[in-house]
Formats: sequence, C-alpha cells, structure tokens
Amino acid sequence: MSLRRCSRTACGRSAMNTLTYVYADQTAVLGPLSTYAEPHAYDLCDIHSERLSAPRGWEVLRLAADKSSRGPSSDDLLALADAVREAARPPERPAPIHSTDDPRRGEKRGHLRVLTSD
Repeated sequence: MSLRRCSRTACGRSAMNTLTYVYADQTAVLGPLSTYAEPHAYDLCDIHSERLSAPRGWEVLRLAADKSSRGPSSDDLLALADAVREAARPPERPAPIHSTDDPRRGEKRGHLRVLTSD
C-alpha cells in the first residue's frame, strides 16, 4: 500500500500511478508510481488514472506496471554499478607539453605558459 495520496483535490485514495507531461511532444505519460514524489509530476489513484484525458491534440501514453517485478532488474543494477564506477574514476590528465625552443618558458597549458623561476 502506498503512503502517498492521489494528487486530485478531495481524493483521499492511495496513489498507484504517476502522471508526467512532455510539453515539447504534447504527450502525457501515465506510468507506475514513481519511487519519489516529484514536484512536476502528479500521483493518481486507480480511478483517476482510468479517467485521465489529455488536451486536444495531445497523446496519452499509458505504461503498464510489471506486476512480477519486485525491485530493480539485473540490468538496472548493472547500469547503476557502471555509473558508480564511472563517477569514481579519476579524470584523465593530458601529458604536459613542454617548449623545446626555450627551456626557461616552462610548461604550456592551452594558450598560457607556466613560467618557472630559475
């Protein structure tokens, strides 16, 4: 049972679905209840989800919940692990470029040079 309530005024039923809008595509997307309440999404009960209509010219996409799924899939976990590994990887530093014509000019970094005090 959901702890979140339907976003519709005066409805006290438990939220079962989340409604989001893609304004650029004129699309309303109704899918399973999101993990977290988002400020630009609407949580709806089953009754209000069934009665949902969109403005003229808009498309409504209804994404069915996978009832057999009880948590993240192995693909979700692998994607999460890859993202964590990528975030933990230290950034690659380019090899320094040294001036060969005058050793006193120092290391070149982009359009600037680091001058050494010898």
